[in-house]
Amino acid sequence: MWKYAILAGALAVVTGWLPAGAAYEVGVTRALPILGFLVAITVLAELADIAGVFDAAADRCARLARGSTAALFALVAVLATATTIGMSLDTTAVLLTPVVLALTARLGLAPLPFALLVIWLANTASLLLPISNLTNLLALQHSRMSTVEFAGRMALPELVAVTVTVVFLAILFRRKLIGRYEVPETTPPADRIAFGSCVAACLGFVVAVTAGVPPWLAATLAALVALTVFAVRGRKHLRWSLFPWRLVLMTEGLFLLVAALVQHGLGSLLTRWADHSALLTTLLAAGAGNLVNNLPAYLAMETSVPAGSSHGLFEILLGTNIGPLVTMWGSLATLLWADRCRARGVRVRPATFAAIGLAGMPLVLLGAWAALQV
Repeated sequence: MWKYAILAGALAVVTGWLPAGAAYEVGVTRALPILGFLVAITVLAELADIAGVFDAAADRCARLARGSTAALFALVAVLATATTIGMSLDTTAVLLTPVVLALTARLGLAPLPFALLVIWLANTASLLLPISNLTNLLALQHSRMSTVEFAGRMALPELVAVTVTVVFLAILFRRKLIGRYEVPETTPPADRIAFGSCVAACLGFVVAVTAGVPPWLAATLAALVALTVFAVRGRKHLRWSLFPWRLVLMTEGLFLLVAALVQHGLGSLLTRWADHSALLTTLLAAGAGNLVNNLPAYLAMETSVPAGSSHGLFEILLGTNIGPLVTMWGSLATLLWADRCRARGVRVRPATFAAIGLAGMPLVLLGAWAALQV
């Protein structure tokens, strides 16, 4: 897919179908912070995984759950929700996924229920704060509202979305969540200095984002700390494959392509459709997110909302944040999650992911939409 996205975006610019000014605005001004965050957080996650940070977190989760598979499922849900709210959905997909997969492998549990729980909550729990999802940051910039106003409007939809997500997946995988496991022994990290440095980098990233530092900058600083440590203590682990260049190029291509489509009538069409009802706006945003990825989908749908206004913006965010649970490319978080799953030897077929999404996503989306109307 990434090759087609790059080609389509490049053709839009080269042929002049997307004017140079618009291409710069979308492809550089708005896309670069997102792409910088994507690269930095992926590098940080890879190096933290090598340092054993995720294995240590898996040990702690296993001890806290005290041998109960159901309790472990609930614990992962709480952790995924908290991580998404405070660190963004991409961080949850990159940092927490290896924790869960390492945990299930060591305990002999089925990885699919826990892996899906993480990525579903990475998307559905990303409504509350502007930092929880990059689409929220774009919306905050567009509407000029405060963080407090944003959180107040999204608090109830967030609660409903998280609750329905956990209940749906718990019922779906109920047979695999019955039983107990033997709590494993704690394994010390191979390199305590690299381990401690990566832990500090991850925690520093959380603190920086919470304090208001731009996510791309906070992730870059944290990644630089990890890179510096490994340059001294484990240079053999520094390789070009740490950088997700395919995802970067694909995302850039999608941004340019959607910008061109908006220039040639897509924006006006979406504006007319969105004017019909709030529910239709949410459904359109969800469909667009699954079709072309939630970030460019948000940019396209944003044209239906006047600058400085929030009317209809929350309905769009419900669709772009919760909706992309059917296609694997629906959000960057899902793409990052799929990469982490493959790195741990867990492969989730797109057909399986889509079938589960089609069954449960509408329940979460409609529940959150109803809560937003309250």
